Amino acid sequence: MQVILLDDVEHLGESGEVHEVADGYGRNYLIPQGLARVATDGMIRHQREIQRQQTRKQQAKKEQAEEIKNDLEDMQVVFTAKVGEDNRIFGTVTNQQVAVELSNRGFDIDRRDIELDEDIRFVGAYTATVTLRDDVSATLDIQVIPESG
Repeated sequence: MQVILLDDVEHLGESGEVHEVADGYGRNYLIPQGLARVATDGMIRHQREIQRQQTRKQQAKKEQAEEIKNDLEDMQVVFTAKVGEDNRIFGTVTNQQVAVELSNRGFDIDRRDIELDEDIRFVGAYTATVTLRDDVSATLDIQVIPESG
């Protein structure tokens, strides 16, 4: 029996795939559990069209992420901070502060997607990795300068 999986099934396949399964497995488990449907010619064509559309959407999202990556890598984020001895700043610059600054510049990036390469406790230049997608990451330059006055 051929079935189209409606959900990921462990040891069988992922959603949208067409598989040949034993009649009893399909009729008694997969179909009643809502995990699969019987694969007819029309259903297979329909599923291929859905997969084609999803692939196109994923490609468009990846291209958009690549554009944002290029914008972020051309940018430098500058923070001013009060400085104590040895150019040590009071407090630290956090990924939350970086996310707020990027938001002010028009980028909607979650703070959990920003990973500072090291703790920012001194005046100087730093880098952060911004994960836009699983396969697209950008390197962001961060500059910390002392407050004047």
